[in-house]
Amino acid sequence: MTSPAAGGGPRAVMASEWLKLRSVSSTYYALGFAAMTVVLGAVWTLYVSGLAEERGITRAAAPEVGFLPLVQMSLAVLGVLAFTSEQVNGMIRTSLTVVPRRGTLLLAKAAVVGAVTLGASTAILVCTYAVSRLIAGDRPLGFNASPLADDLPMLGGSILSVTVLALVGLGFGAAVRSTAAGITGVVGLLFVLPGLVVYLPEPWNFRVGALLLTNLVPQIADDHISRRLGAGVLSPAAAVAVLIAYAVVALAVGFAVLRRRDA
Repeated sequence: MTSPAAGGGPRAVMASEWLKLRSVSSTYYALGFAAMTVVLGAVWTLYVSGLAEERGITRAAAPEVGFLPLVQMSLAVLGVLAFTSEQVNGMIRTSLTVVPRRGTLLLAKAAVVGAVTLGASTAILVCTYAVSRLIAGDRPLGFNASPLADDLPMLGGSILSVTVLALVGLGFGAAVRSTAAGITGVVGLLFVLPGLVVYLPEPWNFRVGALLLTNLVPQIADDHISRRLGAGVLSPAAAVAVLIAYAVVALAVGFAVLRRRDA
């Protein structure tokens, strides 16, 4: 069977990568796990709504923020598998034969992974937001006190962070060529590194902490929580730039390793 990319340009390569991504079951598992956020958000809102009726005013975390790591991790795994699944089954040799320019191949994968995760994260987080507010109604839960316009920066930053993490996962996958190692890298970035940075002496814990991926979304939204980072706090524009830099650096490292290694 001839690949759609054979004899074609960048558009044909992207069409081939899109076909690969939607033809493996792991893509749907990752999307399914991420989509569980909508259900978990609804359950959480029902739970805290019950507490509000029993105890009066309460303040609860917004479900699209509280369950954001689930979306980030699920779609980061999708990014890792977009490369490593081909490495495992040996299809990477065929891909590199059909598309010998490795930069073109990686960029095509990045474009497809980025588009899929951008669309999926937008749908999941917006649905979580809408369902939770619909269930909350007029109950004083804290997260439903602000209008949509005020919440858009946080939503936009969250969606961007998911897309960036998927591209970071793709870069890790291209660099290490191991699903387990790629996922471990993402876990370290999301959960391990923030726990280590707090042990740095002041003010470096704040300055380095402000650059961590987990702290960038509140800074993009200019949220009051981000101001606890003190002297290290970034402006929203700077936080966006740092967030995008994660994807650029990861893909650059992945390309550098891919260019030097044989399939």
